[in-house]
Amino acid sequence: MRRISTFFAALLLLAAAFPGVAHAAAALSSRTHLFYYPWYGGSSTGYRHWAQGGHTPPADVGANFYPVLGAYDSGDFAGAVEQHMRWIEQSGAGVIVYSWWGQGSYEDGLAAGVLEAAARHGIKVAWHLEPYGGRTAASTVADVNYLLGRYGSSPAFYREGGRGAFYVFESLRITDWTALDQVRSSAIVLAQTTDTSKVAHFGGMYTYDAIAGATAPGWREAGAFCEANGLVWAPSVGPGYVDDRAVPGNTTPTLSREGGATYDREWQNALSSGADWVSVTSFNEWHEGSVIEPARSSPPSGSYETFSGAYGTSGAASETAYLDRTRYWAAQLGGPPPAPVNLAQGKAVTASGAQGGYPAGNAVDGNVSSYWESSNNAFPQTLTVDFGAPAAVGRVVLALPPSWGRRTQTIGVNGGGPAQYVFDPATGNTVTIPVSSADRYLRLTFTGNTGWPAGQVSEVAAYAS
Repeated sequence: MRRISTFFAALLLLAAAFPGVAHAAAALSSRTHLFYYPWYGGSSTGYRHWAQGGHTPPADVGANFYPVLGAYDSGDFAGAVEQHMRWIEQSGAGVIVYSWWGQGSYEDGLAAGVLEAAARHGIKVAWHLEPYGGRTAASTVADVNYLLGRYGSSPAFYREGGRGAFYVFESLRITDWTALDQVRSSAIVLAQTTDTSKVAHFGGMYTYDAIAGATAPGWREAGAFCEANGLVWAPSVGPGYVDDRAVPGNTTPTLSREGGATYDREWQNALSSGADWVSVTSFNEWHEGSVIEPARSSPPSGSYETFSGAYGTSGAASETAYLDRTRYWAAQLGGPPPAPVNLAQGKAVTASGAQGGYPAGNAVDGNVSSYWESSNNAFPQTLTVDFGAPAAVGRVVLALPPSWGRRTQTIGVNGGGPAQYVFDPATGNTVTIPVSSADRYLRLTFTGNTGWPAGQVSEVAAYAS
């Protein structure tokens, strides 16, 4: 017993001397997402963004708090970005939501370096699609496909159920989002709103506003709507808001941190609203004073604020107070929700035809390497799964072997009109089809395939609504 006690005492001493060791030992929360801004530049860029509000960096920046790292460069991958990833690990958050301003933008040019740094720390990257000039629903679909194609092979690319995650800032600027139906199988696209009448074609909702989280208007209703409709609810929480130095003379309300009480209140509101993910505004939007990235406890002379007093801390200890509190709340949120049950696996299945050696049963055997292939050159072909009893199905996921080349299959579900579905190895060779069914049978009708003259499926998965 004394040896065990001595061992744990040694662990405590190690954690005290090297706090990063203790932080790294715990799993990161894939349900906690931090909005991350890669738009800063150093002296060679004229201190990009830091000069906002007419300031003169490096000591004088457009923010009410001053970074521990000073006026850093978002392209300093070995320095600032590496330190960011260590701090994000300390926060317990497993996902950053990368502020992205279009193909070929400054932020797009830094994305690969940030992904590489994130991968070294087991952190995943989702995407915040910002309102660049000329953005449309169609260009957003093109952006989603671009990001999937260019960065989708990175081990840091975040996916939920095989689909990438994309937050669309100020989505209400566009009224018709029908184009998003083209990427439903490869992307979860979130609208920035709590207005449930504005989320047709989206895969979920988020709020971003760090001020609104203090009162959470409409959050419970939004959460209930998402739960009922199979959407992701990702309300946004923040520690406070102040942008006086970045936008001199503005009339935007401020939100006091109240020594950490504001952040706690917003987290409580998010959890009580049934959040699937909690998005944190922000890791490092310094202009709006909503940061959890460490701020200097002894900033340069000027009218800067500090985190002193947060959760009873002061001095250097206060600089990381919001990282540590995020870790606490990420643990309260917990890990991924229980995996949904595949209603089709192992069930009876029949087909109108099958190529020798590739029977219908391969499509429900739980092995993505085996597959059903219909009779060749004989469209239409059907594959029918018998659940044994009526089942409320909300989505169907079809897969092909991951190594297969890209192809488009034309498929109808339960007698519905045929639609084209792209199977792409860059996105896992899976497609997700939303359905609304309470039938005993799931019937897939194949009428075309650009990769082979037959219907092909390695796995059919059906999930409850």
